[in-house]
Amino acid sequence: DKQLKDRLDTLVTQPFARCSYRDAVAFLQEEIAKDPEKWQFPVVEFGTDLATEHERWLAETKFNSCVFIYNYPKSIKAFYMRDNDEDGGETVNAFDMLVPGVGELVGGSQREERLDVLEKKLKALDLNPEDYWWYMDLRRFGSVPHAGYGLGFERLVTYICGIENIREAIAFPRYPGNAEF
Repeated sequence: DKQLKDRLDTLVTQPFARCSYRDAVAFLQEEIAKDPEKWQFPVVEFGTDLATEHERWLAETKFNSCVFIYNYPKSIKAFYMRDNDEDGGETVNAFDMLVPGVGELVGGSQREERLDVLEKKLKALDLNPEDYWWYMDLRRFGSVPHAGYGLGFERLVTYICGIENIREAIAFPRYPGNAEF
């Protein structure tokens, strides 16, 4: 990959962009309307879980840099993410960091620390509280406002090494039945 060094230099020198999920959807709708045939997933609206083609267009074309997309709809994110008070809980305080050439590299959110709110969410989503006893105990026996994130390690290796296919970056392939809990 002859552009790898330039791409990595740009990554560390160019400021990252920030964009709300609502704005990202509007940008995508405007672009897709120009030629829906060139998109595998041409329908994008509030509540759509963005596909890799959407993420890559945002990072590679719209912003031409890494971009943080924030305030995702509650309906497409995990129950443990904290609702945004500003919009009545329609969105959650979450982000994805999109990187040119890859799409999502990092995802994170503020976690819901209020036990009563978590219990209501489990009920609303028809999830069995017994399956989440250990998680609820983390809140029941003390918690503070906090956040967490996850980095796609294989995606990072793919990006910084200039590897085209992510399968070539997976050191220990995962498959059903090889991990407990």
